[in-house]
Amino acid sequence: MTTISTLLVANRGEIACRIFRTCRELGIATVAVYSDADAGALHVREADTAVRLPGAAPADTYLRGDLVVAAALAAGADAVHPGYGFLSENAAFARAVQDAGLLWVGPPVKAIELMASKTRAKELMATAGVPLLTPVDPAAATAEDLPLLLKAASGGGGRGMRVVRELGDLPGELAAATAEAVAAFGDGEVFAEPYVERGRHVEVQVMADDRGAVWALGTRDCSLQRRHQKVIEEAPAPGLDDGVRGRLHEAAVAAAQAVGYRGAGTVEFLVSAEGRPYFLEMNTRLQVEHPVTEAVFGLDLVALQLRVAEGGPLPAATPPEPHGHAVEARLYAEDPARDWQPQTGALLSFEVPDAPGLRLDTGYTGGDTVPVHYDPMLAKVVAHAPTRTEAVRLLARALERARIHGPVTNRDLLVRSLRHPDFTGVRLDTGFYDRHLAGLTAPAPAREVRL
Repeated sequence: MTTISTLLVANRGEIACRIFRTCRELGIATVAVYSDADAGALHVREADTAVRLPGAAPADTYLRGDLVVAAALAAGADAVHPGYGFLSENAAFARAVQDAGLLWVGPPVKAIELMASKTRAKELMATAGVPLLTPVDPAAATAEDLPLLLKAASGGGGRGMRVVRELGDLPGELAAATAEAVAAFGDGEVFAEPYVERGRHVEVQVMADDRGAVWALGTRDCSLQRRHQKVIEEAPAPGLDDGVRGRLHEAAVAAAQAVGYRGAGTVEFLVSAEGRPYFLEMNTRLQVEHPVTEAVFGLDLVALQLRVAEGGPLPAATPPEPHGHAVEARLYAEDPARDWQPQTGALLSFEVPDAPGLRLDTGYTGGDTVPVHYDPMLAKVVAHAPTRTEAVRLLARALERARIHGPVTNRDLLVRSLRHPDFTGVRLDTGFYDRHLAGLTAPAPAREVRL
């Protein structure tokens, strides 16, 4: 077994801070990388060593794999953790890390390559017996195939995705999705599949070692999304019967085994209103929403990633038993009432109540500045309680009591979403904000303002 002594996190913000937290608990020294815009950022302040990446734009800094590898070598790191986003699912970067003699805290390069293209991944999953939606050739699509979902074969985060409901709109939307995919990922391949109305986004966290053990760590529901990006996530996914849960777990394990997976990954599914699951994609990295799984299973997924990367086995043949329910809200500096427009500037004060069952993962403190160059997420606020009702109530109240002064945020939207009867009543699907956004962003009643 290899022993990691110094870890560089090839990322920024809350995920870098979160990984550093586990490193401190394990006695591992930490290295941050930072752009000029992040020179005073929290993740830089929390690291033992920090290396500057000159410039501000992601393309000049956090997406420069050569600079990140050079930083790791210069700082004396012996391992690299990619976090999520940026280079986390870039097979060439993973290979460059290993070629430099550094330990890669992630899955095998081959697994990243196999899952990088959604079209190739679906072909592989079909062979492994994982349930899929049947692809549709856009050139041969008819009115009976509608509605269709166009998706970029590479990348994620909702870019390169379009829903087509009229056949006449297909050529224009296909061209737009292709252009967006080229701009975002450098790959213009786009595919089409049936769009499932009122579908739920449900995923399974997997963790695998190099001895053949694969854990399926329950389900997460991530149906509340804006622009195909998640806003509120919870574990376990509520309202699924045991048969559906079993099929999801089996399919996730089969997907991991099909690519010889190692480390933490997530297999994402669309579950129809009738309860039929369909494979969407596999994210070959740690997910933003991993804290809800950690809360329910009492695990530290980053610690397990490090353990497996060092060559160690999973602690047991089967995962621990889950307990209770956890809900996570992504707090963004954005204005939901103005088309989710990102907000920037000085974050004058930022305080979230501390209480049993609450967890805050953030890359900011009061007095920091929210830059223009990166994703505007300020923090993830997580509540864990014995029941879903208690966890949702705890999270809504914590967000309501938070002191946030500076840029406009989505805090009020989150509180209203958590208290919406469709959410509390487990009437969940990816169209939630399409239907309810106007009501969720309406001005507060005068009595509430006075209070």
